[in-house]
Amino acid sequence: MDLILWRHAEAESLSEHGDDPERPLTPRGEKQAARMAVWLDRQLPDGLRVLASPARRTEQTVRALGRKYKLRAELLPGGSPDDLLELVQWPRTRGAVLVVGHQPMLGQVVARLLGMRAQECSMRKGAVWWLRHRQRQESVETILLAVQSPDHL
Repeated sequence: MDLILWRHAEAESLSEHGDDPERPLTPRGEKQAARMAVWLDRQLPDGLRVLASPARRTEQTVRALGRKYKLRAELLPGGSPDDLLELVQWPRTRGAVLVVGHQPMLGQVVARLLGMRAQECSMRKGAVWWLRHRQRQESVETILLAVQSPDHL
């Protein structure tokens, strides 16, 4: 199973837009989402499931990809790593799932799956972390396939 985690691109600050779920992307964030979508589109496998938080900034980010997606409330800010992992059925499902969401939940999932000591891994706005669960003979492992930031494309 592949789990691709995509943090939403840069959004307006809460002080500029008082309602957190309704915060839109900034013009820079729109460019970040578009750059990352081009990179992702070349990499993503067929049959991919795409899930996104219903917050405005995450939906704007995932729309840049131009693929079908489902909005899931479990991915809103305040959700837990357990919510995300259960939603995607990690590691029981086959294939690939792309999740567009928020910090700190995405970073907490990365830290847990890679066995980091810290409870959270910092993910840049608009960045993608691509993880794979695999079993080789008696060994089960999670490997990090890619980390990509829109500012470095």
